[in-house]
Amino acid sequence: MELQHGIIILMGLAMILSAILAMVVKDLISSVVAVGVVSLFASIIYLLLQAPDVAMTEAAIGAGLSTLIFLYALHKTKDAEEEND
Repeated sequence: MELQHGIIILMGLAMILSAILAMVVKDLISSVVAVGVVSLFASIIYLLLQAPDVAMTEAAIGAGLSTLIFLYALHKTKDAEEEND
């Protein structure tokens, strides 16, 4: 049980570091990936806390779908910028 608490604390710290990285990095794609990592770590924490349904939803929607939508929006924005130049 003590090991599980340690893993949860480490994952929480990794989430905080990844969130800070998402704010500090200048490259937008790296920021989107960092936000996806935060969501992925959150889903692992939910799994460790015995909430598999919440973990699965967070992984599918938070880490998966949201990251894809952000990347698609960045791609479309870059295409629109190239058309205007």
